[in-house]
Amino acid sequence: MRVVVTGREGQVVQSLIERASKSVEIVPIGRPELDLSADVNSIVSVLMSAQPDVIVSAAAYTHVDKAESEPHVAFAVNEQGARAVAIAARECDVPLIHLSTDYVFDGTKASPYVEDDETGPTTVYGASKLAGELAVLAEHENSAILRTAWIYSPYGVNFVKTMLRLGEARNEIGVVADQRGNPTSALDIADGVLAVASNLRGGENANLRGVFHMAATGDASWAEFASAIFCASAHSGGPEARVKHISTADFATAVTRPANSQLDSTKLARTHGVRLPGWTDSLGHVVSRVLELRTRAGATT
Repeated sequence: MRVVVTGREGQVVQSLIERASKSVEIVPIGRPELDLSADVNSIVSVLMSAQPDVIVSAAAYTHVDKAESEPHVAFAVNEQGARAVAIAARECDVPLIHLSTDYVFDGTKASPYVEDDETGPTTVYGASKLAGELAVLAEHENSAILRTAWIYSPYGVNFVKTMLRLGEARNEIGVVADQRGNPTSALDIADGVLAVASNLRGGENANLRGVFHMAATGDASWAEFASAIFCASAHSGGPEARVKHISTADFATAVTRPANSQLDSTKLARTHGVRLPGWTDSLGHVVSRVLELRTRAGATT
C-alpha cells in the first residue's frame, strides 16, 4: 500500500514513517514541492503524480494564536488546501484520510464530545479546520475525517518536549489546570491511521467513511499531563519539576483554548475496530525517547 502524506516534518508524518510495516510505503510530500496555499491545479497535479493508493491529509496551518491576525493564510491552507487534496484523491479514485482537531468545538460541553455534537469553533484556527472538514466531505465521499487532540511525540514541537526543556531550568512550572483533554501520542495516531487506511481500501461500507474521533483513552488537565511527564522523566533519569496548578486566566494567550477538549472515540472503535491506548500507557515510551534524543544531541555539540 502506497500512502502519500501531505507534509514532511510533522509529528504524524514522522510517526507514520516510523510505524509503517514493510508492506506499506509512506511517501511524504511537502514544501516546496507541495504548497497547500498554492492553486488547486498545482496541488492536484503533485499528488496525482505520486500515484497514491491512499492519501493522508496531515499538513495544516496550526499556529492557533497567529491565525487570529492572518485568517486568510489559515483558511487558504486549512480549507482551500484541504479541498484541493480531496479533489486529488477523487481524481486518483483513492481513499482520503483527513486529520482534524478538537478546536472545531467551543469546549463548553461538560462531557466528552461525540461526532454528532454541534460544532462551534471560537478561534480562526478552529473555524478554518471546520471549513476544511466540510470541503473534504463535499469533494470526496470516499473520505474519513479523524479529529484528534493534544498530540505529542518524539518529533517536532509539542508539550512533552516543552515541559522537559523547562524542567531543566526551573524547579517549579505553572501549568493550566482548568482545561481537559486526551493527551495523544502521534505514534498511536499513526497506527490508527494505517488501520483506517487499510479498512478504507478493503471495504465499501459507507459507515467506514465520514467523521470520527481518534484520541487516546483517558483524559487529563494540562497540569496533570505535566506532572505525569515529570514522573516519567524522573523514572528515566531526566529533569523533574514541581507543577503549580494555574487557571486559564493566569496564562495569557491571544485566544482562549477550549476548556473541554475531550473526544469520545467510541464510534471509531465500533466501526473501524481502532481504539488507541490509554495516554498514560504511551507517555513513558515517548518521554524516554525524547530524553534519549536530547542526550544524543548534547553529546554531538
